[in-house]
Amino acid sequence: MRVLILGGTTQANQLAQHLAERKDFEPVFSLAGVTKNPVLPGIPVRIGGFGGISGLEAFLAKQNIGAVVDATHPFAAQMSRHAVTACEQMDLPLLRIDRPSWEARPDDQWAFVPSIDAAVEALGTAARTVFLTTGRKDLLPFQKAPHHHYVLRSIDQPDPLSLPSNVTLLLARPPFTVESEIALMRDHAVQVLVTKNAGADATGAKLIAARALKLPVIMIDRPTLPPAESVTTVEDALDWLERHDHAGTDRDV
Repeated sequence: MRVLILGGTTQANQLAQHLAERKDFEPVFSLAGVTKNPVLPGIPVRIGGFGGISGLEAFLAKQNIGAVVDATHPFAAQMSRHAVTACEQMDLPLLRIDRPSWEARPDDQWAFVPSIDAAVEALGTAARTVFLTTGRKDLLPFQKAPHHHYVLRSIDQPDPLSLPSNVTLLLARPPFTVESEIALMRDHAVQVLVTKNAGADATGAKLIAARALKLPVIMIDRPTLPPAESVTTVEDALDWLERHDHAGTDRDV
């Protein structure tokens, strides 16, 4: 069975590697192309958008895709919505790998906000040093709060026109350790962390570091997505694919 993996996460790469070792699956990997020099699995890869829902449907039909696994970043909402619509219209099975959200502990100082704009507002009027880890595509709203100093970490170089006026730019790729995160926050005298609730192990060390340093965290909630069958682990995704592969084989007999 040919499987389209909508990638962009560690889980997507892990699933691709598992399927590459199987003779009963033909995986195809898709990336949006947002990150330069991404980590690629050893299977066929396409990079770039599909051209909306109709473009995705055309790709699924042309490639004779039998199932789709949405393993995109939790904040890649448009791609996830398009996948749901396209698979419903084409009667294709769709699975979402929905990694667990980060959850605050009693000793955490988290403030949950629904959006980037709300995060900017939550920073307040008093000047602070902000460790900003929201990604390079969501920086413009922070220009509305130029009184803060931003320590911005990004995998790739952001568009200079999107940067806040008072910013220190750090280019780095996860995973990060708790020790390195504590050192970074101390070295830059960070007073508050702003992040998205991505739920990834590779970037979760910053939350442990903030807890250790008793720093407040402004946590941006995930966008609401249309319902879809979902699992939380790569192992469960493999089981799901095996069930659908067997079901498809039974129908063909």
